[in-house]
Amino acid sequence: MVALRVVATFGALILLSVGLVVLPQGAAANSEGDALFALRSSLSDPDKVLQSWDQTLVNPCTWFHITCNQDNQVTRVDLGNSNLSGHLVPDLGKLEHLQYLELYKNNIQGPIPSELGNLKSLISLDLYNNNISGIIPQSLGNIKSLVFLRLNDNKLTGRIPRELTKISSLKVVDVSNNNLCGTIPTSGPFQHIPLSNFENNPRLEGPELEGLAVYDTNC
Repeated sequence: MVALRVVATFGALILLSVGLVVLPQGAAANSEGDALFALRSSLSDPDKVLQSWDQTLVNPCTWFHITCNQDNQVTRVDLGNSNLSGHLVPDLGKLEHLQYLELYKNNIQGPIPSELGNLKSLISLDLYNNNISGIIPQSLGNIKSLVFLRLNDNKLTGRIPRELTKISSLKVVDVSNNNLCGTIPTSGPFQHIPLSNFENNPRLEGPELEGLAVYDTNC
């Protein structure tokens, strides 16, 4: 009887150990699923493109318009041109492995959450052709992997954050057709961005003079 108790206890410890090893991956999947479901809850979806986003499923990698890597971590959200309206949510900043956030050509309103600056793996942020308002968050300058930043055809106001000039990987920036003000950065990756990517911002004054961008007062 004592021997059986020892064996049972040892077996329970093994199961507990296995559970502890598996838990972090499950927790990560739940966290990403919760973040994405928060986005779904904030959006109106008349065409039911988000119908497969079921909060009861542990792994969001089974949802349509979601791509994951081999470790079941979300790397892409592809919801461009999906007739969605509503607003973005800070929870998106929890998708730490996300590389592509594609939400272009919808009717999304409200601000860009500063929490998107937590997306340290992000390569492409495509929010163009929406009705997004407010400022371009300075926190986007924390995304050192960013290559494509397309925010054109929205209702953005304020300055172009100089923090973006520190992103050496940045190749494409398009903020045309907004209501931005101040001057256009000319340092870092902005040296190679065509001026046409800044046009149709009536309050934007043109390329900055070196060292004076921070001090312009018309913004």
